Amino acid sequence: MKIIEQTISNYIFSNYSNDSIHFSQKGHEQVVYFQDEATGLQAIVGIHDTTLGPAVGGLRFFEYQDERDALKDVLRLSRGMTYKASIAGLNCGGGKAVIMKKKGMKLTEALLRKYGTFIERLGGHYITAPDYNTTMEHMVEIAKSTRHVIGLPVASGGSGDPSENTAYGVYMAMKATAKKTFGRDCLTGKKIGIAGVGKVGYFLAQLLCKEEAIVYVADICAKRLQAITEVCKVEVVAAERLCSRPLDIYAPCALGATLNSATIPMLNCAIVVGAANNQLADQDRDGKLLLKRGIIYTPDFLANAGGLINAVTELEPRSKDLVKKRTEQLYTICLDVLDKAAKTARPTQEIAQEMAIARIQSIKNAQLGQ
Repeated sequence: MKIIEQTISNYIFSNYSNDSIHFSQKGHEQVVYFQDEATGLQAIVGIHDTTLGPAVGGLRFFEYQDERDALKDVLRLSRGMTYKASIAGLNCGGGKAVIMKKKGMKLTEALLRKYGTFIERLGGHYITAPDYNTTMEHMVEIAKSTRHVIGLPVASGGSGDPSENTAYGVYMAMKATAKKTFGRDCLTGKKIGIAGVGKVGYFLAQLLCKEEAIVYVADICAKRLQAITEVCKVEVVAAERLCSRPLDIYAPCALGATLNSATIPMLNCAIVVGAANNQLADQDRDGKLLLKRGIIYTPDFLANAGGLINAVTELEPRSKDLVKKRTEQLYTICLDVLDKAAKTARPTQEIAQEMAIARIQSIKNAQLGQ
């Protein structure tokens, strides 16, 4: 069956010149579209920057409204991965992939193998991993066609589920932000709302309950809520009400773009620290809105870097103790970002991005002999 693979040309980006999200994200090294008629596969891979190493990023399986929305997601997420890897001190770049889901579509072995064949053709410039609606088991199928995959089960020689380490990184970021805001990093008695108790939110809730925080949870999935209430003392809140509930810390841990011009005025908290990617619907506008409201925001790509730290151990094998130590360093990095933002009265998102870009630029300058 005919396979079509092509790099999306510059004219596509020019078509989005009136779309601030797309226009602001030019500069990707490569954006590739791939489809296979036999399996129904339609995928887009975005490689944002490989200065620090091969682009690493998850594979998202999602039902988009159209290809434009899928491309938007790839561009935003891959850029965020570049910042995440850089600010965490990792030796990899940023990338992302999406498979466009159609109604009733499943990730079959044939489809995943074909996706793996496509990833192999990229020659190691992009390394794929689990993400929204994809699992370690899916990576096992993909690995049958490519070497360029991480996030495999321990039994398959991988690093295992990164969710627990992602949650631990968010927990470290919460403690650092609490230290900056309240003068101490103890979370005992703090009112914390977790929006989304999938795997990461589930582990995060357990960490917070262990420290005797007062935890509220919301999720659209009743089974997830039941699972967390069986292991933790938490209070379930309707999803649409959690962001306006009086809280010390609000933690978005589901899909992105939930912090926007409609929801930010509703927030009734001192801090926002969560695991979701791309929490700000508009990076520039919404970061300033949070600053104007006096809400301290820890950038998502910093707070949720623990999962990436865990996954890249498959590229540079390290012990679990070293992974935990690297994740704990997010505490210090977070304090540095918050201190710089406070001194300059600028959004934390801008400061963190500048720090990430500065590291990349220093490597580029060294490579050029500057």
